[in-house]
Amino acid sequence: MRLTAFTDYALRALMRLAGEPVRTFTTEEIAREFDISRNHLTKVVRELAEGGFIATQRGAGGGFRLARPAEMITLGEVVKRLEARHAIVECFRVDGGDCILTPSCRLKSKLALAARAFISELDRTTLAECAYTSPSAPGAGGRNTRSVRGRAA
Repeated sequence: MRLTAFTDYALRALMRLAGEPVRTFTTEEIAREFDISRNHLTKVVRELAEGGFIATQRGAGGGFRLARPAEMITLGEVVKRLEARHAIVECFRVDGGDCILTPSCRLKSKLALAARAFISELDRTTLAECAYTSPSAPGAGGRNTRSVRGRAA
């Protein structure tokens, strides 16, 4: 299964927030840390807020943080929210796609099983299990210190 860059960036941001759950982060800070577009991350943050995953605060000292404890957010619910508009293959699209094999295709049922298994695994995994603390964060203590710059979550 392949996730969109949008979902990848969302997961990175959420993992970072989970690493320091009482701290408020700015879009600029997260974008710089993960070397991703600030403009694209702004859209990601908006979607995460609409989905109830993060709480935002405007103004001086503003930013965003997790809206719920990381232990209460599963990767599955995040991915389902963000990937809902993206079918893994054309025949999975809401409109049925344009595949000429659809009437007799035996691959579709296998792909559906694989997609369910993928989401099922993510449903069993909490954000807390994937929390990322920056190597430069106070008290990081060497946890998760590998650079993530330019890498998928």
